[in-house]
Amino acid sequence: MQKLYILKSLQNNRIAPYFISGGICFIAIFLGISIGTISIPFSTIFSIFLQELFGVGLSTQIEPMLVNIVMSIRFPRVILAFLVGASLALAGAAFQGLLRNPLADPYTLGVSSGASVGAVVVLFFSIQIPILGMYTLPLFSIGAAFITLILVLSFAKMVEKRMTVETIILTGIIFSSFLGSLISLMIALTGDELRQIISWLLGSVSMRGWEYINLMLPFFIVGVILLLTQSRELNVLSFGEESAQQLGVNVQLRKFIILCSASLLTGASVAVSGTIGFVGLVIPHLTRLLWGANHTRLLPLSMLHGGAFLVLADLTARTIIIPRELPIGVITALIGAPVFAIILYYRKKARM
Repeated sequence: MQKLYILKSLQNNRIAPYFISGGICFIAIFLGISIGTISIPFSTIFSIFLQELFGVGLSTQIEPMLVNIVMSIRFPRVILAFLVGASLALAGAAFQGLLRNPLADPYTLGVSSGASVGAVVVLFFSIQIPILGMYTLPLFSIGAAFITLILVLSFAKMVEKRMTVETIILTGIIFSSFLGSLISLMIALTGDELRQIISWLLGSVSMRGWEYINLMLPFFIVGVILLLTQSRELNVLSFGEESAQQLGVNVQLRKFIILCSASLLTGASVAVSGTIGFVGLVIPHLTRLLWGANHTRLLPLSMLHGGAFLVLADLTARTIIIPRELPIGVITALIGAPVFAIILYYRKKARM
């Protein structure tokens, strides 16, 4: 009872959730930079940041090797993991809020599979469009995610004009299975690119420097701004489309913006890190349980929790069996599946 009272008090406080979640992110990022084959103390990391980012000269000399490890290897890796985790969690929270279903996320709707097909096509055929340059892969991935979403919604409307949530999710699962078989076909036909495609599909942020962050950042900023500005509309839409329309919400426009923004974030994430599951499914659930279902709070907090979770998952992936490194997608599935099963079990028990 006392724990519930404390949680309720924190939920009613406007600043506390952001302060706590921000603190978790801060600790996760510093742990991700600090821990590895060579452990680097927090104080040294602070000193390196002061020196390299702010140009503050220090009396103590820091080894160039440590500066290189932090600024060229671990820091960009941690930042990329945070951006990917934040994107997937935000997209999942938006999909769940819009469709009013806890099973909705970029993977169950087929959006992630579509983005994966777009990226695998680029890798398989070694496509490089001169005008786009390094943006060829993310743009193909995002484009394929959009096309998949349109096909899923169109087919769901053909099956049932009212397009119920169950129909959309089942259609997404069908498309996800079909697109998965296309990826398997390309893997079966590939030659030298096999290892690259397989390692990419398993999900990883390893050996991806600042150029990958620069690649993802524009899409991340646009997607985040668009979704966060739709938080009030998501609150209204959670009561049903008819109620939202009566309250003056342009339902079709808002649905289009939310679906496109979530697909943009998913496509960009898949392009830079491969397929990483369960982040968009589990993190919004946990955030909702902790801080409530108000989307003005749920969306930004899901971002922070998703980013921190993926940083810690990546840390686990690269340290659990040193010197070997596990794919990050394996870690998120191993953690995410049991957690989601527990959440579903207790939700069912609570309704009985």
